[in-house]
Amino acid sequence: MKVKEKVWTYEDYLKLNDDKRYEVINGRLYEMPAPHFEHQGILGGLYVKIWGFIKSKGLGEVLPSPFDVILSEDIVVQPDIVFISKGNLKNVKEGRLFGPPDLVVEIVSPTSYYRDRYEKFRIYEEHKVKEYWLVYPGEKAIEVWVLKGGKYELYSIAGGEGKVKSKVLKGFEVDLKEVFNES
Repeated sequence: MKVKEKVWTYEDYLKLNDDKRYEVINGRLYEMPAPHFEHQGILGGLYVKIWGFIKSKGLGEVLPSPFDVILSEDIVVQPDIVFISKGNLKNVKEGRLFGPPDLVVEIVSPTSYYRDRYEKFRIYEEHKVKEYWLVYPGEKAIEVWVLKGGKYELYSIAGGEGKVKSKVLKGFEVDLKEVFNES
């Protein structure tokens, strides 16, 4: 007889009583390891650039992880960077976002590759996150995916050198040399 694995919900997630970071993806609980130095450097640099852009234009809020994004009863994620437009700030309740952000950034590690590139890609697409950035430190590359007709389409990509641009944050672009500390 096969033992059924526990299906985790947002309510179960709230009851966790430790200092570890978790995500719930399709009812499965994932413990998130502490990020590495390189990951945090990339996150900090990219966050500061996005923050400066959206603040100068009054577009909304941008937050680095950890920040809970509740997409459904069995999907709670903590993207590396989350942009919430002014119009969607009404969905922030009890210090968490209930519903999709406008833009999400995930910095991909070898241990998170499948989850970020495939599982979260599908989840963000299904929940209508307008723009999804995948940052690959090892390859020094960034992919920017945007929703078109309910499906993600590659909008901007650069590897090694060059710039990527955002569709959601009109006019925002970033040089890879700045992201990967090669300026």
